[in-house]
Amino acid sequence: MHMGSRVFDTPEEAVADVSDGASIAVGGFGLCGIPDSLIRALADSGVGNLEVFSNNCGVDDHGLGILLGARQIRRVTASYVGENKEFARQYLSGELEVELTPQGTLAERLRAGGAGIPAFFTPAGVGSPVADGGLPWRYAADGSVALASPPKETRVFGDKRYVLELGITADFALVHALRGDTAGNLVFDKSALNFNPLAAMAGKVTIAQVEELVPAGTIDPAQVHLPGVFVQRIVETGPQNKRIEKRTVSSTEGATR
Repeated sequence: MHMGSRVFDTPEEAVADVSDGASIAVGGFGLCGIPDSLIRALADSGVGNLEVFSNNCGVDDHGLGILLGARQIRRVTASYVGENKEFARQYLSGELEVELTPQGTLAERLRAGGAGIPAFFTPAGVGSPVADGGLPWRYAADGSVALASPPKETRVFGDKRYVLELGITADFALVHALRGDTAGNLVFDKSALNFNPLAAMAGKVTIAQVEELVPAGTIDPAQVHLPGVFVQRIVETGPQNKRIEKRTVSSTEGATR
């Protein structure tokens, strides 16, 4: 770490105080805009029993899937988990606790937590197990439900029923940005402007990996996507080695030149 600043020299130094049992909000969507260097550093540290808030849990060999495969995650709150076979295996065998939540609800829970809003009402999930309870959070080894979601408070506003959802705050947040300055101001690239700002807001200690680090004042304030007040640590990791989650190609048969 550079003395007297929030800039760290390596991802390993930036996550060094993440301890067993910590809760972590992680930015990204699929494999887009994920803080891969920080995740790898966390995996190498051997920290365990983690509670993760993220849109999804990566794939089997990349992103949060690395932590999952190493059995370093205890609980996941996510909205989509369909690309990770190990995730499904751990969940169905009772090794992993999972809270599935609608994607928009997850986004707003992170934003609300970061804005100091403890809870909010939303129509998403009303009339389903999301509101009524009974979703399997954890299975037993024999396939029975060991822990189910509790029912949530609902209330009518006007002529419509809404369900109460709690804001999310986490001990740490890990995010990826295209550019950041030494004051922590961040700029995200295209679709990486997904869950990254929301996760950053929800973290008590937010750690940002950036492809390019520039001096404070270099970024036009009008171009800043997330102000530095939300970022406590920043580390330059260089251009990201982007993975394509699903490659789709079209046939050229019958194509004209």
